[in-house]
Amino acid sequence: MGQTLDTRVAVGTVRPESSTISKVVTLAAVIVPPIGLLSAMGLLWGVAFHPVDLILLVALYVICAFGTTIGFHRYFTHRGFAAHPAVKATLAILGCMTMQGPVTQWVTDHRKHHALSDQPGDPHSPHGHGDGLGGALRGFVHAHVGWLFTNLGMEQGRIYGNDLYEDTLVRWIDRLYLVWVVLTLGIPFGVGYLVGGTWERGLEAMVWGGLLRIFLYQHATFAVNSICHMFGRQDFRSRDEARNNWIVALLVFGEGWHNNHHAFPSSARHGLLRGQFDVSWWVIRGLEKLGLVWDVRTPAQPQLSRRRQSASASD
Repeated sequence: MGQTLDTRVAVGTVRPESSTISKVVTLAAVIVPPIGLLSAMGLLWGVAFHPVDLILLVALYVICAFGTTIGFHRYFTHRGFAAHPAVKATLAILGCMTMQGPVTQWVTDHRKHHALSDQPGDPHSPHGHGDGLGGALRGFVHAHVGWLFTNLGMEQGRIYGNDLYEDTLVRWIDRLYLVWVVLTLGIPFGVGYLVGGTWERGLEAMVWGGLLRIFLYQHATFAVNSICHMFGRQDFRSRDEARNNWIVALLVFGEGWHNNHHAFPSSARHGLLRGQFDVSWWVIRGLEKLGLVWDVRTPAQPQLSRRRQSASASD
């Protein structure tokens, strides 16, 4: 399964740098959530951390994560399956609620990453930032968070997103992006207020189920760009340094099988080998059985065999 992007114009950008609003929103998404870490779960259990806070943190982490893993990534970026309009809208909104940007911004940046993966022009490759330990550290920081302040949103144009700009539903959801940001913080506040009966409990729930949850998921996702292009196995031949990392795969529900994904980018399934747990794929399969998604794309066994690397070559 090859890329369908026109790489002849891949390096060109539609902006000389990230927009000011993009930098402001990114700063808020990356810097503000860590204030949730000012509390300690163990010490403050029953005082400023209650069971409802833990439930909100876990539930919203999982549900919103599927908006990016299944929605932004496997559906909108790579068209790994077709979806009912209600599923499409739900995945787009949930993806926005992770505060990783609107659909078109996320998708166009990611499509450029695939077109130029680990080559000059890749928005967030950890490679090519100098030799030795210093170069590796600079590359890691750039791939993890640095690129968000330099390259984010530069490809928000028709070279990589023409299908999205012609999609009325996607454009409508994009225009309401700040509404979804308010919602991702307002839901835990509202639940905390209803359960606890005070605005203090509402704020507490917003810290744990909103700010801390966003912080944790942000960095789990960032790890795909940094860790999964530096550390792990290469089970399949690909034209870049993408690697499979089981720890990242657990944190982002299958996205850490990154070498598999770069070898077969349009596959809706990332955990292609035995023991590679891919929770996002399980959800897609469930939706398929319900008739809510269809035309699900996965590589055939002969394709897997042709690109499979020997154990000695994958370490």
